[in-house]
Amino acid sequence: MGYSAVAGSCDWSIVLPLYGAGVAWTLVYDTIYAHQDRRDDEAAGVKSTALLFGKHSKAWFSGFGALTAGCLVAAGAAAGSGMPYYAGVGAMLAHLTWQVWTVDLSNGPDCMAKFVSNKWAGGLLLAGIIADRLLA
Repeated sequence: MGYSAVAGSCDWSIVLPLYGAGVAWTLVYDTIYAHQDRRDDEAAGVKSTALLFGKHSKAWFSGFGALTAGCLVAAGAAAGSGMPYYAGVGAMLAHLTWQVWTVDLSNGPDCMAKFVSNKWAGGLLLAGIIADRLLA
């Protein structure tokens, strides 16, 4: 919605990949967060992604991370973005990769720390977007 508001129209070749990237990224960080509450979810009968993905969560995170990357690259290509944008995407994805590889899904405080660190992932992407627009 933010892109469409700034652009004054809805360019689906940009908006749909951005939406896809947002959903895929959210599935990574929200499932990391959900791993803190696995036992409570089981007891309450909640069908969380942490329970659904279980011991295969990191494989799912890798797939969703790849989807995030593909969607961000597609959106950038459709928008005619330059190298600063792709540098921001790369930095964001490096951070996401670090989260996936290092998170201890059985350690609640570590899950929370990785979840909260997504502000940096978003900040890296934002920095690339801003740099790309300023240097365009």
